[in-house]
Amino acid sequence: MRTPGAAIALSDVTRRFALKGSRDGVLALDRVTLDVQPGEFVALLGPSGCGKSTLLRMTAGLDEPSTGRVRVGGESPAAIAARQGFGVAFQDHALLPWLSVRDNIALPYRVAGRRVDSARIASLIALVKLTGFEEAFPRALSGGMRQRVNIARALVLEPAVLLLDEPFGALDAVTRRHMNLELQRIWTETRTTTLLVTHAVEEALFLADRVVVMTGRPGRVAQDLAVPFPRPRPVEVMREPEFHRLSDGLVAALEPEDAAP
Repeated sequence: MRTPGAAIALSDVTRRFALKGSRDGVLALDRVTLDVQPGEFVALLGPSGCGKSTLLRMTAGLDEPSTGRVRVGGESPAAIAARQGFGVAFQDHALLPWLSVRDNIALPYRVAGRRVDSARIASLIALVKLTGFEEAFPRALSGGMRQRVNIARALVLEPAVLLLDEPFGALDAVTRRHMNLELQRIWTETRTTTLLVTHAVEEALFLADRVVVMTGRPGRVAQDLAVPFPRPRPVEVMREPEFHRLSDGLVAALEPEDAAP
C-alpha cells in the first residue's frame, strides 16, 4: 500500500543474507511494500524466520535492504536515528541492573548528550504506573514492571516512531494480557506511530489499528487487515464473536500454503 505522507514507508524492500557455501544466500524478504500512517499502530504477524524483525531493524536504521527503499517521515532511517527519533523496546528489556528505575529511563538523555528532563521522566513514571518505584533497581521489579520501564525509556525522548519487537514475549499469559491493556492505555495517551512485531494473534488484534500478516520465508505481505473495534478496547472485546472470527482468519492466514487440510 502506497500513501503520501506516511510515517513509515517501505517500498519494494528485499533483503538477502549471505550464506556460506551458497552463491545466492538466503532471501529473507521479498518485495515488501508497506506504509504506516502518522499516529497509527500496526502489528506485524508471521511465522518465525519470515523477516518481521528484519523489517523492524531496517526501519530503525540497524540494517539496510538489499533492494528497495525505507523512509521514515520522508527521511532515511539513519537521519532519524541520528537525532534519536526512534523509541525501541525488545523482548529483552536490557535495563542496566546498577541503575534505578529513574536512571534507566534517563539513560537516553545521557547517551544523546542532552540535559536530563526530570519532569518528563516523572510524567512517564506516572504514565507507566511506577510512581513509588523511582529508586528501585531492576532486580526488585517483576517482569511486567521491567517492561513498563523499558517502554517508558523508549518514549522518553518523544520519538517520532515506536518500534516494539515481541516486548511481552517472555511474560506469562496473565501478565502479558495485563501488559497489553497497559500498552493500549499508554499508546492512547501518546498516539506515537507504532510498529509491533509479535507472534500472538490476539495481542495483534487487540492492540493494532491494522494487522499485517507475512508469509514464511521469504517474507511477503499476505494480508493487511483493518481492525474494526473502536478504542479504547476493553478486555471483554476478546470474547466477542467478531474478535474470534477475525482471530481465526488470521491464524488461517499464518498456515503454510502447503499445509495439509
